Amino acid sequence: MRSVHVVVEGRVQGVGYRYSLLLEADRRGVAGWVRNRSDGTVEAALEGTDDAVDAVLAWMAEGPPGARVDTARVTDAARIGSTGFEVRDTQ
Repeated sequence: MRSVHVVVEGRVQGVGYRYSLLLEADRRGVAGWVRNRSDGTVEAALEGTDDAVDAVLAWMAEGPPGARVDTARVTDAARIGSTGFEVRDTQ
C-alpha cells in the first residue's frame, strides 16, 4: 500500500482537473481526495497499491485536455485510511 501527497502547478484550475482525477482514481481503485488551493494549485492525497498510485500519478502529470501541468510535487504521506475518493472544497 502506498500513500502520497501531491501538489500540482500549472493551468490546473477551471479545466476539469479535479473531476477528471476523481474518475481516474475511481477507475484505478485509488482512495483519497483532491481540492483546489487558493494559490492556483491543485492538492491531492492518494492511497492504493503501488501500481495503481503510480498510474494515477502518471495521469496527474498530464492532466485532462485543456490542462497544462508544469510540476507535480509528490511526497510520501501517512496512510489516510479512506476507502473512496472525494473532491473537497478549496483550501
